[in-house]
Amino acid sequence: MRLPACLALLLLAACGGESGPAAEPPATPAENDPAYTIVGVDGWYLIGNALTPGQDTLTARVTAPAGTGFVDAWLDGGPGVRLHDQSDGFYLQTELGDLGPGPHELLFAADGADVAFARVEFQRTHPLYVLATTDWDYSDAGQAAMDFHDDVHADHPDLMITHFIGPYTFTDPALSAARVTEIVDWAKRMRDQHGDEIGLHIHPYCHFVEYAGVTCNTDDSLVYESDTSGYSVGLFAYGEQDFGTLLRTADTLFEDHGLGKPVTFRAGAWTATIDVLRALADDGFVADTSAVHWAKLEEWIPELGSAWTLYQWNMAQWSSIGATSQPYYPNDGDVLSSAGPTLSILEVPDNAAMVDYVSVEEMNEVFTANWDGTALEAPRTLMMGWHPSPQFAYGPRVQGLFTITDRFQAQHHDGPVVYALLRDMPTVFGR
Repeated sequence: MRLPACLALLLLAACGGESGPAAEPPATPAENDPAYTIVGVDGWYLIGNALTPGQDTLTARVTAPAGTGFVDAWLDGGPGVRLHDQSDGFYLQTELGDLGPGPHELLFAADGADVAFARVEFQRTHPLYVLATTDWDYSDAGQAAMDFHDDVHADHPDLMITHFIGPYTFTDPALSAARVTEIVDWAKRMRDQHGDEIGLHIHPYCHFVEYAGVTCNTDDSLVYESDTSGYSVGLFAYGEQDFGTLLRTADTLFEDHGLGKPVTFRAGAWTATIDVLRALADDGFVADTSAVHWAKLEEWIPELGSAWTLYQWNMAQWSSIGATSQPYYPNDGDVLSSAGPTLSILEVPDNAAMVDYVSVEEMNEVFTANWDGTALEAPRTLMMGWHPSPQFAYGPRVQGLFTITDRFQAQHHDGPVVYALLRDMPTVFGR
């Protein structure tokens, strides 16, 4: 709506006319008077930060019964202001930047009445950043799984995805050059058309490890006694120096294929130790999301036998990570501590885990654990993901979660949800 220049004040009074409104607000009405219509007061207004602009201006129009002389408004019991009278109603514009998180109240009264004709409430909140991610466990995720991302973007047009692509796509002798080109072109399209991010995911497949000039470890598997492919071997098996070599090799492969240097990471099987995080920080990575809500991986609990399992390793490594874990900078000797001195890489916990292990109902439980419907006192993150693969069968779960989160998007003033990329989280959660 177009507003006259005199409405550019903090809280706009009439451009002329009656004397000002009473300083004290009127009494709250038992119910709003249906003779008056108020439009433009939304339910939620976002508190901004260095990444996300705040929704700091409220503009409302009051349509009043014929013969109404003037309308006044009071925000949170503060001094009253007179609305500007135009041909189509009475207008209010107010800046919200100084209002903290929580509920706020507007009272409206006409012609100096002692009782307001309407009370309207709105909320100020910090963002809940919803981070969608994919882990490329295989050299080729399969065309059907890749095409699924077009469906997700079409159904949830505001969504952005951080794709953790594996460097083994470029070293797998089973993939033809033509197929590699198709995968690269797809990744570029996701980036250029949808604003997605290309991050890095590593399972230490021997063909990639040996391409990097490092001896492949086949013994430290979290699943088998030995794994000659290297896939299920924990990244901890390589140490800081050799893992740094793997990272630099991945950087070169990505850059040579026009994907740019990745700056965000998730470890295969979440097997990031402090050596892995140090190597990531040294190589210019800004964020990692290997810390996992391990209790959601109960599918990996062994029936009997070996203590060296994926579930048990993650339970020990990420013991304090749960549904409400939030970003932190890890201590340079302890992946779970944020005490100084800290590394330069932000750890953003994978607090909703992966849809492979978590139902829509469980993901909704994590969502409501992080946002209970009231204003957020500080920015928060909800991290989830899925594994694209030739056997991909979790599309309904992915769609189910985003159907929930779409309902509460901040850009529509429906709640705190902001879709974001992992690489941008250090802008919000700075050291």
